[in-house]
Order: sequence, then C-alpha cells, then structure tokens
Amino acid sequence: MTGSPVTGLGSSRLGPAERAAALDRMGREEFDVVVVGGGIVGAGAALDAATRGLTVAVVEARDFASGTSSRSSKLIHGGLRYLEQYNFDLVREALTERSLLLQQIAPHLVRPVPFLLPTTHHVWERAYFGAGVALYDLLSLQMGMSRGVPHHRHLTRRGALRLAPSLRKDAFTGAIQYWDAQVDDARFVMTVLRTAAEYGAQIASRTQVLGFLREGERVTGLRIRDLEGNTTSEVRAKQVVNATGVWTDDIQELVGGRGQIHVKASKGIHLVVPKDRIHSSTGIILRTEKSVLFVIPWGRHWIIGTTDTAWDLDKAHPAASKADIEYVLDHVNAVLNTPLTHDDVEGVYAGLRPLLTGETDETSKLSREHVVAHPVPGLVLVAGGKYTTYRVMAKDAIDAVAHGLDGKIPESCTDRVPLVGGEAFQAMWNARHRLAARSGVHVARVEHLLHRYGTLTDDLLELISDKPDLGKPLSGADDYLRAEVVYAATHEGARHLNDVLARRTRISIETWDRGVGVAQEAADLLAPVLGWSKKQRDREIEYYRKRVEAERASQTQDDDQEADASRRGAPDIVPTAI
Repeated sequence: MTGSPVTGLGSSRLGPAERAAALDRMGREEFDVVVVGGGIVGAGAALDAATRGLTVAVVEARDFASGTSSRSSKLIHGGLRYLEQYNFDLVREALTERSLLLQQIAPHLVRPVPFLLPTTHHVWERAYFGAGVALYDLLSLQMGMSRGVPHHRHLTRRGALRLAPSLRKDAFTGAIQYWDAQVDDARFVMTVLRTAAEYGAQIASRTQVLGFLREGERVTGLRIRDLEGNTTSEVRAKQVVNATGVWTDDIQELVGGRGQIHVKASKGIHLVVPKDRIHSSTGIILRTEKSVLFVIPWGRHWIIGTTDTAWDLDKAHPAASKADIEYVLDHVNAVLNTPLTHDDVEGVYAGLRPLLTGETDETSKLSREHVVAHPVPGLVLVAGGKYTTYRVMAKDAIDAVAHGLDGKIPESCTDRVPLVGGEAFQAMWNARHRLAARSGVHVARVEHLLHRYGTLTDDLLELISDKPDLGKPLSGADDYLRAEVVYAATHEGARHLNDVLARRTRISIETWDRGVGVAQEAADLLAPVLGWSKKQRDREIEYYRKRVEAERASQTQDDDQEADASRRGAPDIVPTAI
C-alpha cells in the first residue's frame, strides 16, 4: 500500500533509494516550484502544488519537522483565547480546518480530545467563559459540515471532580468541558510529505540551501549541498517558496537582505509526565498571567505546557531552562491536590514559534496570523500562522506561485485530498479484530498502528509477516514495535537514530532515560537499511547519548544563556558518508 489505490500516481515511500533518486532529478530537471523547508507549512505547500499538477521539489536542511513542527502542543484547535481578542474570522478559519482534518483529510491521525476549563467565580466567570465556549461551538457549525467533536457542557464542582479527581477542591467552583483535537505533529508532517511524494513531489532531507540562482533580479533556483554525501548541486525552478519558519530571515539574507517578512522566535516548553501522576479522564486548560496552560492527554502520559518567552539564541536546538520547568510546574500545581515535582518529569521539549514582527506596504497580509510576500520575481515567502491552519497558509503560498507562473494553474484541492493512510480508514478500523486475528498481532497493537499509520498499517504487518521478530516491542520502549524502527528508515525518510527516537516515535520524551536504553537496539535495526558500518552505527549511538546528556544538563541551568551553552555541548549529527 505504498502507492495510492485511488490515484495510482506513484509511491509515497521516502526511503534511501527515493532520496537518491530525488536528488538526481533535482540536478537534472527544472521544476515549477521548489519548496525550502520540511516543516508543516513547507510540506503543505508541496502537497498543494503537487495536487495542482505542478512539478515540485522539497529541500530540508535537517530532518523533516525537526524545528517547530515537532515541538508544538500537538493540538488541532480553533484558538479559544482568540475570541477574547474578537478575532472571529481567525477562529472560524481554524475551526473549519479542524473539522476537515478530523473528518476528511486525516481521520487516522487527528482525534477529538476533551478539555476541562475550571472557573473560580460562580456567576460572572461562568457566564463569560460559557458565552465564549458557546460561540466557539457555534462558529464550528457555520461551515455547513459537522463539527466532528461533541458540544460543550457546564459542570458543577462535583461533576468536574468526577472527571478530574486530581483537581484541588478549593481551586475552582465549577467547570466547562469542551472539545478540540490533537495530533502527533511530527508524524503528521511526514505524512503530508509522503502524500506529496505520491503525487510526484521530489523530496530530500539533510539538504542545505547555500544560495539562490539568479538571472538579473529573478530567482531561478537554488544551490544546495547534500549534507549526507557532502556534494553540491543546483536546482532550477520557475518559482521558489521559502517556508522556513524561524529561519525565514536567514534565508532572506541569501537573496540579498531584501526580505519583507521579519520573524522573531518565541520559545515554548512542554513537560511530559506519566499518566498516573494526574488522575483525570479529560485534559485541563488553565489561564495564566501570560497565556494559557494545557494539560493534554498523550497515550500513557500527559503533556503540560506551554511558556511564551523571547528567544534569540540557537534556533536549531532551543533549550528549556530550570526556570522554564519551574514556571510550568508552579502553575499546574496551583490546581492539583498532589503537586508534581521535578522527579515526576520524564520528558521535556522546547520549540520556537515564528512570530511576525513587521511588514511593508508591499506585503500581502492574508490573515492576522500569516503573511505571504513576493520580494523579488521568482521567490515567494510565507511565514507566521499556526499549525492548525497550515493548509490555508500553503494554499495562499501556492496561489502566489501560480500568479508568478505562465498559464492557468488549477485552484487548490487539498481540502478534498485525504492524506496517505486516511482513505477508507474507518473501514479498516472497524475490521481491526479480524486484522489482528489474521496477522497474529494483538488487537491493542493493531489499534496503535492504525492510529499512527492508518491503512498503511498493512505495510507494517507485511514487514512482520516476513520477519516475525519485528513484531516484538522494543526493549525499554514497549509502546513501539521493532517494525516501526525499520519502517521509519525504509518508508518515512529517517536518516539517523535521532530522527527515529525523537520524531518518527516519541521515545525521546516518553521514557525516563530519554531513549538511551533503546538506542543500541534501534541502531542495530537501522544499520542494514541505511547501510551503516559498525563505526557509523557506534557514532549514531554516541551522538544520541551526548544529545540527551546536553539536554538534561541544559534543564538544570537557571537561565536561557546557560541552558543554551549547555545544549550546544552536544556535537552535531554525523553524516552517513563519513
């Protein structure tokens, strides 16, 4: 099922052979559009362009989703707090996207999740928040489609405590429960890219942009370096899209500093704690003096965050300081009857939001959250926005590309294109017990695979059928099967051990040792697929261990500067060509 049973256009596989073929084609062909950036906006732009019939290439300097797009709160939401700012159009737009993702585009990856909003004043606050949540629900119904999530409801304190016994009785007077949705953000990006590949996009991670090709003022392509093979080449294109998030200004400098979009990074950190540390059957949302704090169900864990602080240090590896961690713990402990401590934290991650800081009169401001600009002929810049509305950002960027191309380009159709694994997902889900009996894989494992791969689960079961040993769980990370590590390299573009432990799976934040204990086993599984020598395999393990050590050290530092210095202590990833 690596190809599409519906379109028959091609394979969604992103393995070593596909990467090599993509780089070869990039060096020989001219593309309609080259997208710089393999995060959610770049992935969305590639899919939007490919489904319009354009020829597309995608380059990403590191791993797919290795920046902001793997370090979010992992929510697909309308932005309840934007209602206080009267941003009704923004909320409506995001709720439209939430509904599309839940029901049409990615039913295998995006799922409803409930949240409890505690209130502390009997009358005015319940009325105020209740009106906001009611409007939230109402806006989600104005698109002529189902909401995809249940309606909100008001709860007494006793009713709220039945759902969330861990809440302190004296911390609230009642609550409102409402619903949003959640997603594994990194897995979603990779799935969007695989769908773009199925429609013909040529995609290569670990491919750095060195500069732009120019004919006069016009941008005509890129100079790139394959960081794995340490070779350089040129990619010719009629249009280039810069979708690099917090790196937007860096890429603009390669054009000569004529950027119209300016982005500043804001750091948000999240803590991961075991499910048994907070007794609740629902997520929780809390207001802080600066923003909101979410307690989000995440399998056998909770994700708690986030912060919102300026960051002007290393963009590749933002670090969470001790002060960041204590801020989150202090605020969540204000409502818990059994406070969390540092010892309860099994994982920490930090991400950077790309915030717009200024625009010129020439910038086309398409919403309050994102902008698209055409600073020089042949170059489109897109920045800002939020994860939930990635598809709208991508559409707007490719609309700008279409404007710069000769000939009539079809309108976007990504609101009607399911991601790979999503087509006929419900039918396969309904047949999961039969699938388990046929494959010999326990039904709970089949359900786990279906929620991560959708109908592509057949690929994993085929691997297990060929090599039954791959059906065993990883030692020390038994939420994941050994087959998933192999599949990450053969089909999902993983090039390094860190790619697998941090993004294809979430072992790096879901285990007490941050994945160090499973590193050897995972590297042994990856080595034959990626052609690693014993020396390279040992380097991968050592790099991963040092990365974990550096992150742990950074999280004991008092401020950002010290945390950044500690995190920089880990060496960069070792190319497989060495």
